Amino acid sequence: MAQSPAPASAHTDAAARPRIALVLSGGGARGFAHVGVLKALEAARVPVDWVVGTSMGAIVGGLYASGMNAQAMERELLAIDWAGLFVSRPDRRHLSQRQKEEDFEFSPVLQLGFRDGEFRLPTGAVSTRSLEWLLRRYTLPTRHLSSFDALPIPFRAVATDMETGEAVVLSHGDLAAALRASMSVPGVFSPLEVDGRLLGDGGLVNNLPVDVARALGADVVIAVNIGTPLAGRETLSSVLGVSAQMINILTEQNVQRSVASLTRHDLLLAPPLGKVTAGDFAQAADIALLGTRYAETVQASLARFSVSPAEYAAWQLQRLPVGEPTPAALAFVRIEGVDADRGRYLVRLMDTAPGQALDTTQLEADLRQLSASSDYGRVDYRLSPDDRTLAEGLVVQVQDNPLGHNFFRVGLDLRTDFQGEGAFNLRINHNRHWLTPNGTEWRNQLSMGDTTGLRTEIFHPWGGNRDRFVSAYAGVHKTKVELFDADGVAQALLGRRTLRVGLDHGWTTGRAGQLGDVRVGLFAARRSVDPELVHGDAQATYTKQAWWDRGARASLVADQLDHANFPQSGYRLKAVAEVGQRRLDGVSSPFARMDIDATRAHSWGPHTLNLHARVARATNVPASAADEHSLGGFQQLSGYKVGQITGNYLGLLRLGYYQRLALSPGVARALFVGGTLEAGNAWKTVTDFRQGQLKTGYSLYVGADTALGPIYLSLVHAPRMGSGLYVFVGRP
Repeated sequence: MAQSPAPASAHTDAAARPRIALVLSGGGARGFAHVGVLKALEAARVPVDWVVGTSMGAIVGGLYASGMNAQAMERELLAIDWAGLFVSRPDRRHLSQRQKEEDFEFSPVLQLGFRDGEFRLPTGAVSTRSLEWLLRRYTLPTRHLSSFDALPIPFRAVATDMETGEAVVLSHGDLAAALRASMSVPGVFSPLEVDGRLLGDGGLVNNLPVDVARALGADVVIAVNIGTPLAGRETLSSVLGVSAQMINILTEQNVQRSVASLTRHDLLLAPPLGKVTAGDFAQAADIALLGTRYAETVQASLARFSVSPAEYAAWQLQRLPVGEPTPAALAFVRIEGVDADRGRYLVRLMDTAPGQALDTTQLEADLRQLSASSDYGRVDYRLSPDDRTLAEGLVVQVQDNPLGHNFFRVGLDLRTDFQGEGAFNLRINHNRHWLTPNGTEWRNQLSMGDTTGLRTEIFHPWGGNRDRFVSAYAGVHKTKVELFDADGVAQALLGRRTLRVGLDHGWTTGRAGQLGDVRVGLFAARRSVDPELVHGDAQATYTKQAWWDRGARASLVADQLDHANFPQSGYRLKAVAEVGQRRLDGVSSPFARMDIDATRAHSWGPHTLNLHARVARATNVPASAADEHSLGGFQQLSGYKVGQITGNYLGLLRLGYYQRLALSPGVARALFVGGTLEAGNAWKTVTDFRQGQLKTGYSLYVGADTALGPIYLSLVHAPRMGSGLYVFVGRP
C-alpha cells in the first residue's frame, strides 16, 4: 500500500528524452474528457513513462496503463449504459417472486437494516457492483502481475484512508480493486477495504497527484485537470448542494497546491467542460467529444514532447498488453464468504461451471443473480490456481450485507379527489433472512390508516435445490368499506374485520424463483361486518354479522415486468382460487372464490402500451358482507368513487398508454405522461353478468416513479358521473 521506490524506466531510449508522467485528475463523469486527451497524445506521438490517476482519472489511466489504447477505450467506455451502471437494485426480473410481490406494496428504494442493536442506512447512495465487474473484466489479464510497475506503463492510483485521512498510493495488488477504491466518492459509493484499510475517493486529499509523479522520477509532468469547479450560490440552498460544495472545496484546495508545483517544463491541460457535472454519466459521449475537441487545440503544446515515428512505434511495441489469458477450462467454481452448505446452494444458481471456458458475460449474469437477494453487500470474483494442479478456477467472493439480516421497507398510499374524499395508509415491512442455514425467512407487515392490520409469515425452503417451500402465515386486519347507490350517493359505512391463518406448500419456477411460484394450501378465516353508519332502507340489509371460512387455496403468480410501476416491458399473471365451507349462524354451506388479473407491457422508444385485464367470481356471499368484489377509483373505472361498483362477478379491461419524458428528475426514476381507457362492471348474479352491460372510465395523467412509489396527478371522467381531479401516491 505504501508508495514504492521509483521504478527504473523500461524504455531503452528514455535517456535520450525527458521521462514523462501523465497525471489524470478525478472528476466523476467529467473524466470522460481524459479519453480525448489520450487520443491527442497518441496523435502527437507523445510516449508516456508513468501514469498516475485519482478517481475517474485512475480508472481511465489504469486501463491505459494496462495496454488499452485510446481508440479502444473510447469504443468500450461509450458502449456502456452508464445511466444504468450505478443502479442500486438489480434488474427486477432477477428477483425472486417474493421480492417482486413486495414491489406492489413497498418502495423498492427506501430500505434500511437493523444490526448489532442499531438501524443502519446504506453507506453509498448507488451501487458499484456493475462497475467492479466491468473493471474486473478489463483487468483480468493483469491478475498475476506482482506490482503495477509490471504493467505496460507503470501506474499508480491514489485513494484516501477514511479512518486516518491519509493519502494512500496504490502500487501493487488487485488492479480492479485499486481503481474502484480510488473512485469511492463519500456518500455516493461505499468505501472499499483493501489490505485492511478502508479506502475512499483519492480526490479528498490529492485530486491531481503531481507529487506522486515527481516521486516516481518524472522529468516532465503532463497534468490533466477535469475537476468540478466550485458551484454558485444558487446551488447552496439544499443539504445536497452544500455537501457537494464542501467536497468540491476540499478537492479544489489540493488541486491548486498541485498546480502551483508545476514548472515551466510541465504542461497543464484543462478541458473547458462548462456546466457538465461529476454525475452526468449519461452524457459520456458528449463529454468525450468535448475532450477530443479541446485536445485538437493543444497539439502545438504537445509537439515539444513528440518523438519520431520510429521511436514512437518502438514505444508502442513495448506497451503491448501483458499478462495471462483466461483459462480454456475452469478447474473449479467455489464460493467464499459463506458456510459450505450455502456456498453449494449458490453454486447451483450459477450457469458458470467447472470444465467451461470463462465467459465473462455469462459470469456477470450469474453475479447479478447472486446479488438479487440483497443478502450480500458485495459480490466479486477472481481466478485462482488449484492448490494441487495449479490449474485456474473461479472463486466468487461474497460479503454479508453490512445492513445485517433484518430489513425494513416502507409503503405509502395517499389519494384525494379534492372534494373531501380521500384515504391514507402507511405500511411497514420487516424481513428477517436466514433464520436457519436452509434460508428460512420471517416476514412481518404492519398497516396503519384506513386499513389497520398485522400479518406474519414463515417461509421455509424445502428440498436440496430450494425450488420447493412451505409457508405458514397469520394475519388480522380491519378496513372501512363505503357503499353507494347507482348514482354514487353513500348509503352505508361498514367496518370489516378478518382473522386469517393458513399453510401453503409451493414450488418456485425459474432460477431462484425469478419466474414465479405456485402454491396450494389450507386456510381458515373468521370474518365479520359491523355497520358503523347506515342510511334509510339499507339498515335492514346491513346488520352485524360474523362467519367462518375454511377450505383449500391455490395460487399462481408469474411476473416478468421490468418495473412494478410504469412497466415498459414484460408481463404479469396472478390467479387465486379458493373453495371450502362457510359457517354462518350455525349453518354450513359451500363457497368458492376466483380472481385472475393479467398485465402486458410493450414499448417502442419512449412509448408504452399497457394492457390489463381482471375477472373475478364469488359464490354464497352473506348479504351483510355487501358483495365480494368492487370497482371504482383511479384506473379501476376512473370517474367512479372507490368501491362504488360492487358485485359477486367482476370484469375489467384497461388499455393504457404512457410516454417516458426526456427529463432527468433526480428524485424519480422517470417522469411519464399518459392515459387510460377502461371498461368493466360488477354484477350480483349470473343473470346480470350474462347481460354484459359495461361501464366506462377514462383518465389522463402526469406520473412519476419515485422513492415513495408512483405519484399521479390525473384528470378522470366517467359518463353520467362527470369529471374530476385526482392525486394518488402509491399503487392505483
